[in-house]
Amino acid sequence: MTPTRRRGLSYDFVGDLWRWEARRELWTFVSLPLDASDEIAAIAGDQAGGWGSLRVDARVGATDFRTSIFPGGEGSGYMLPVKRAVRDAEALELGAPVSATITLIDV
Repeated sequence: MTPTRRRGLSYDFVGDLWRWEARRELWTFVSLPLDASDEIAAIAGDQAGGWGSLRVDARVGATDFRTSIFPGGEGSGYMLPVKRAVRDAEALELGAPVSATITLIDV
């Protein structure tokens, strides 16, 4: 599905829920599409915070939350972390497609 930009700096997209295993923790993400990520990076410029993060208001299903998106590294797009409370509220499982909306806060 092609991401839709709406209301200024907001994006609707669908991506699969995946898990990244850090040294001591597990993090669960949905990747933003590359074209949306490229546009966000161009707009944000040098306004990103630590680790290249950008604050967003997010919606997954019917659940609204505030978080930050993070760049995934060379050749990949931004990643939206999805907290356990959101996954539980929306009955999300790893590998499942997730419909999400993000709105950039500080850009």
